[in-house]
Amino acid sequence: MEKIPMTRAGHTALEAELKQLKSVERPAIIAAIAEAREHGDLSENAEYHSAREKHSFIEGRIKELEAVISLAEVIDPKTLSGPIKFSATVTVVDEDTDEEKTWQIVGEHEANIEKGLLNIKSPIARALIGKEEGDSVEVRTPGGEKAYEILKIAYI
Repeated sequence: MEKIPMTRAGHTALEAELKQLKSVERPAIIAAIAEAREHGDLSENAEYHSAREKHSFIEGRIKELEAVISLAEVIDPKTLSGPIKFSATVTVVDEDTDEEKTWQIVGEHEANIEKGLLNIKSPIARALIGKEEGDSVEVRTPGGEKAYEILKIAYI
């Protein structure tokens, strides 16, 4: 299997979610299923069916997290420099609107655009990889063509 690149923060967050699911949510849902069973007829017991569905979701998420964590390759950005690579924090300016944006290029499982965490597989990240400060990049996004100038690259 192919390794999954990930930042230390992303890896820590996934491990924390896994621990929460295993130590808190799994026991709670098992208790809820047991309680719902005590209410009698399971074929018409909405609480039971809801609890079983939630249990199935939790077990699926646990398996997914275990698989991702087992394949994770944690990359320390402090050991990197130079052109844009995975884990770089990049400040760009939109050449049309003069709006500045800062993103960190992260793995697929830790991406969150609202928090400035840009998926390595996104069109913008792919366009930025290998570029340097002062370079301009044109990106075809779902919203149309965008042009950005790279203002700053940091590995923090």
